[in-house]
Amino acid sequence: MPANPASAANSPPRRAYRSFDELYAQGKALRESSPRQDHAMWSPPADRLEPITHLERSSEGRIPELIPIRHGRMLKSPFTFYRGAAQNMAADLAGTPVSGLRVQACGDCHLLNFGAYATPERRLVFDINDLDETLPAPWEWDVKRLAVSFVLACRDNGFDEDDARDAARACVGSYRERMGEYARMSALDVWYASISVDDLLENVRDEQARKRGRKRVAQARERSVLEHEFPEMVVHTTMGPVIREQLPLIFHQQEQTREEFEAAIRVAFAGYRETLPEHRRVLLDRYQLMDIAVKVVGVGSVGTVCSV
Repeated sequence: MPANPASAANSPPRRAYRSFDELYAQGKALRESSPRQDHAMWSPPADRLEPITHLERSSEGRIPELIPIRHGRMLKSPFTFYRGAAQNMAADLAGTPVSGLRVQACGDCHLLNFGAYATPERRLVFDINDLDETLPAPWEWDVKRLAVSFVLACRDNGFDEDDARDAARACVGSYRERMGEYARMSALDVWYASISVDDLLENVRDEQARKRGRKRVAQARERSVLEHEFPEMVVHTTMGPVIREQLPLIFHQQEQTREEFEAAIRVAFAGYRETLPEHRRVLLDRYQLMDIAVKVVGVGSVGTVCSV
C-alpha cells in the first residue's frame, strides 16, 4: 500500500538513534563548555536589581488586597521568602553557566512543592505537585533551586551547616543516580516510571518517621471529600450549596466583578473539559459547577487568581 503523502508531511521528523554510550559521551562533552567547578560559587553581578524590586514587579497584576498577605507569609523566615521569590532566583540564575540542554522546567522546584497525590487510577504517587511556574529553561535551574531549598529548610528547622550540606549533596546525588537509571531505560519504561508513596516510605531510615508517614497515608485514604471536606466547605441555601467564606483566605468576588470572574472561570473549565479523554468527560459530566470563590494558596501564588 502506498504511503499517504499528507500523513508523511505531518509526521514528526525522524530522530537518529543514539546508544547509551553515545548519549553519555555527548553529555560529558558538554562539561567542556560548562565544567562542574564553574557552578561551585556565585556572586551577584554589578547590575543586579535589588530583590525588593523583583518582588514589587512580581506583584503586578495580582489582586491588590492580597499582596500584604503574600508579604506577611514571606516575612516569616528566609525559607518562606525563598518560596515566594521564584522570580528573584530565576533572575539570579540567568547569569550562571549552563550546558545548553533545555527542558520544560518546573520553575519553582523547592522541596515543599513535592508531595503525595492520587493518580486517576487511584495510585498514591510522590512527585512535583505545583506546576504554575513551568516554562522552558536550562535543566540546571530546577536542580539548583531544589538543592538550595534543602539548605534553607535545614536552617529553618535548627539543623547545623554540616547537616544542610549533607542534605543538599544527598538531593543532587539522588537526582544524578536516578537520571543515570532513566538513561538506560526505554522511552516506554521511562514514561510509566513513577515513585509510589509505599516505595518512598520504604526508603525512610528512621523507623518512627516511617510509622508516622504510614499513619498519615492511612488517614488520607480513609477521608472522603463528600463526607469530610464538603460539609466543612459549604453552607446550604435555598439556591443550593454555597462555598463558606473564610476571610481573607476564601471569599466571593464583589458583585460588580463577580459575573465577569465567574464567566472567565467557566470558559477555562470548559476548555479543560475538552482536553480530557472521552471516558473522563463522561465522569466529569455527572457533576455541575455550583459556586466559585477566590482562594489564597501557597506563598508565591498569593494574589494570583486561584479559585475553589
